[in-house]
Amino acid sequence: VIPVFVLDPALLDAPHVGEKRVAFLFGSLSELDAGLQARGSRLVIRHGEPLAELRALLGETGATGIFAEEDFSPYARQRDTGVAEVLPLHRTEGLTVHPPGTVLKADGAPYTVFTPFGRAWRAVPPPSERALLDAPASLPTVPDLPGLPIPDSPALPAAVPFPPGEAEAQRRLGAFVHLDDAPIYRYAEARDRLDQDGTSQLSPYLRLGMVSARQAVVSAMRAIEAAPSPKARKGAETWLNELIWREFYVHILYHFPHVRGSSFRPVYDNIPWENDPDAFAAWCQGRTGYPVVDAAMRVLVETGWMHNRARMIVASFLVKDLLIDWRWGERFFSQHLVDGDPAANNGGWQWTAGTGTDAAPYFRIFNPVLQGKKHDPDGIFVRRRLPELARIPDRYLHA
Repeated sequence: VIPVFVLDPALLDAPHVGEKRVAFLFGSLSELDAGLQARGSRLVIRHGEPLAELRALLGETGATGIFAEEDFSPYARQRDTGVAEVLPLHRTEGLTVHPPGTVLKADGAPYTVFTPFGRAWRAVPPPSERALLDAPASLPTVPDLPGLPIPDSPALPAAVPFPPGEAEAQRRLGAFVHLDDAPIYRYAEARDRLDQDGTSQLSPYLRLGMVSARQAVVSAMRAIEAAPSPKARKGAETWLNELIWREFYVHILYHFPHVRGSSFRPVYDNIPWENDPDAFAAWCQGRTGYPVVDAAMRVLVETGWMHNRARMIVASFLVKDLLIDWRWGERFFSQHLVDGDPAANNGGWQWTAGTGTDAAPYFRIFNPVLQGKKHDPDGIFVRRRLPELARIPDRYLHA
């Protein structure tokens, strides 16, 4: 087994790629390499067009097969199909628990509404704990192959609260689901609070594979079975539901790849957006004058992460109040989020804009003042990120 990672310039140099996410990737590759070396192996790094690099590696090693986790974005499918046409590529499952094509309606059509998709997803036999393998104690020595050092630039800013690597990912998962008073059991009631750490904060690790979807789902199911009360069980079930949402958007992107550049429902491509560049710049920089919006945007730009409730608030403000095309926001998020995922990011923005699979279009509008009062009732989140408002009384803080 020769572990290889190909740095693809088509992805690294794309306009939607975020510097923090690239830095997180490089740091995680370094951690992976260290783990492989501790087991007698190493990670071979190549840079270039994947087909050319893999063809060269086959010639250098005499290998008879290439094994890679299957991805479902339009670019990844095109890339992998091209490789598989000329090289012995074997695509393995892993990005999702139930890959696209395995959760379908009775007539073979894909689901386009989440609730029936979720029911059908749960009806497919779940993964068993036996499917989770321990890391091998040792690995075969890698032959002397030319390779590149893992880039150390861009560096991950200190403000990004996600130490790279699988060890940190596993620590976070364990802390979230395996403690006696596990936070997963409070997830249903705490997940929308901007002033609390009520979420797992595992999304960057799920995005880049340091926690597998299968492991996350097995952990959620284990927590559901072990829940000490109905309230705790609801918390674990709610987290599992969020994991199913993640899979739903992967399926949507697979079956309807046009969503990457246009509305899921084409009729909404005709919306006459105002697209005021000054208003967009104010939104990007966190200076709209709406405290919860500005606080959330400053968190995103500084740390590369945003609470999911905050994502909905700022997206609604951009699209429904400023009347700016959701694709502008989708790209800005992708350029800054450490967990930026094409399927989830697109699905979330189209859900908010009302252009996607959800049935609520123009009439779902989040009031940023009321959202701030409800989900940051003491103003802790806003004051932490907007120190200029530190002395404003609570009754006025969110206005």
